Amino acid sequence: MMYLRRMSYTSSLLPIYNQIAAQQASGKVADYIPELAKISPDKFGAHLEMLNGSGSQSVGDSHEKFSIQSIAKVFSLSLAYQLLDGKLWERVDVEPSGTPFNSLIQLELENGLPRNPFINAGAIVICDILSGLLDNPAEAMLRFIRDLSGNDSICYNIRVAASERGEGYRNLALANFIRSYGNIENDLDQVLDFYFLLCSVEMNCVELAQSMLYLARGGKNHLGQTILTPSQAKRINAIMLTCGFYDEAGEFAYRVGLPGKSGVGGGIVAVKPEEYAIAVWSPLLNEKGNSCRGMAFLEEFTSVTKSSIF
Repeated sequence: MMYLRRMSYTSSLLPIYNQIAAQQASGKVADYIPELAKISPDKFGAHLEMLNGSGSQSVGDSHEKFSIQSIAKVFSLSLAYQLLDGKLWERVDVEPSGTPFNSLIQLELENGLPRNPFINAGAIVICDILSGLLDNPAEAMLRFIRDLSGNDSICYNIRVAASERGEGYRNLALANFIRSYGNIENDLDQVLDFYFLLCSVEMNCVELAQSMLYLARGGKNHLGQTILTPSQAKRINAIMLTCGFYDEAGEFAYRVGLPGKSGVGGGIVAVKPEEYAIAVWSPLLNEKGNSCRGMAFLEEFTSVTKSSIF
């Protein structure tokens, strides 16, 4: 029965891809980041990776690298959680924001404590934490991601990082505002440089799905090494479900029903614990900053395969 179910997962990918690709595309590329504005809006790919090498399937532009943007915040959170365990939550909360990902409003109401690690304010605090714990946080972060994926070719895109740095006025404001409450402890420019590098990580759908399997394996990577405890992996999956899609997290849980994370580069990754990880890429975003085709694809996938966690 399990084998047949896994076969239905992989065999469903292409028909769903063709169905979504045939529909009128909507949305807009994230043109407020100049380098991302250059990406073709027609790009569309997906990759499903089953647990323990029990099957995989790719469709469309699944082997083309793209900037994963905020999806990388799952990796930075995981590394900080690995290093600090529960003390991490003294600096950042785990509640849904209900406001745009770059909002300053809640920071003043909550005295510089970001609502969760996936909004920009929370991710900047995570970068500050890692900057205080590691001699070279950017290098350590890249090694961590490469070890998760088993792929040493994964890199930062320096052009994208520079493009974001050049237009990053809101993030600079967020960082200064958080610092005014004492929740940024390291050099502000270094923390922001690390943050922009983090968001510039380039991966393709195959690499992204493979790298996220540790959250389906209870915290273990492809070599069986413990990255997170099962309890920590459970908690990160929970935060992904409730906070992984900016102020559209409830909509994603309602339509797709999986822990997941999106990025304004058009990527979405989702995890079914103990079964699979799936990544989708289409740069056309809705008004909330999430991939239109990615959302539609994953909704259809969990509906057809009956693989929602609910």
